[in-house]
Amino acid sequence: MPGDALTDPWQNGRSDDGERGDTRRLHHIVRPVDLGGLSTEAEGHPLVLGFASDAGVRRNRGRPGAAEGPAAIRRMLSNLAAHELQTLLDAGDITCEGEALEAAQQACALALAKALSLGAFPVLLGGGHEIAVASFMGLRRYLDDQGDAGKVLVLNIDAHLDLRTSRPPSSGTPFDEIARYCEAHGHAWRYACIGVSKPSNTAALFARADEIGAVVVADEHAQERHLDALREQVATLLQQAHHVYLTIDIDALPAAVAPGVSAPAALGVPVSVVEAIIGWVADSGKLRVADLAELNPAFDPDGRTARVAARLAWKLLHAAACSRREGTGRAIDVSR
Repeated sequence: MPGDALTDPWQNGRSDDGERGDTRRLHHIVRPVDLGGLSTEAEGHPLVLGFASDAGVRRNRGRPGAAEGPAAIRRMLSNLAAHELQTLLDAGDITCEGEALEAAQQACALALAKALSLGAFPVLLGGGHEIAVASFMGLRRYLDDQGDAGKVLVLNIDAHLDLRTSRPPSSGTPFDEIARYCEAHGHAWRYACIGVSKPSNTAALFARADEIGAVVVADEHAQERHLDALREQVATLLQQAHHVYLTIDIDALPAAVAPGVSAPAALGVPVSVVEAIIGWVADSGKLRVADLAELNPAFDPDGRTARVAARLAWKLLHAAACSRREGTGRAIDVSR
């Protein structure tokens, strides 16, 4: 639960005290927080919240180990340069105990809604992709509390549609769960999945995507040579939405880049394309919450996948937080 000890993951960072200029790294600016005790000091600051869960992956017959993902990402984040960030809040982990997945998702959703109400920009660190239910429900709870019925774009970068209709819930069912919830409660939303591997998704999953009007972009159409067309597709989706929830399944990346996941991708989406999408979404000024899912340190012996996940988290933290602080709806250039 929030407030767990956070000391170990952030102790790997280097210090360059003897050098001139700004040598701060994220471990210098991180601040452990209890969301229950925060007030206005969270306003405008990026915040990380972990969701340490393997239950959904086990239910989906995947490779367990994603529960260790949040700690692994923090360890890699600790040594990354702070640049424009002044403070990074860390609200600890929501831990799924045993098979109590639904209780953990609810606790995570409540914590996320609290972070949003305080004006923080949250990046959630998974954990299996069952984190998506917590992320969406947390955002939905916050919007409902604000009386905001604006349309939410759920933009998923993933090799898998995760639209399984079977139950109990798992890492393969989150977007079907969200679809059914929105239908039952009359919420306006749109689901888009970029990087889908056709061989890794059954015809039944594509049929379900058609039923809910999802936008599906195949992995072979999410390569660098397709950036212009992809930008137009994403721009259209952003124009039609009031709020964006961006979720990145690390297994969308090529297996050579990200072997440490529950289900490695044969083709995958290049890191450069994922980073471009992050930039487009942040530039829109509509990004409300983002998460990273499916990092599995048990299959990442050299830390390669965790480094990539940390880089993407760093991009999210900088782009969205700096966009908010500038108040322009545009993110600063974090490509250097």
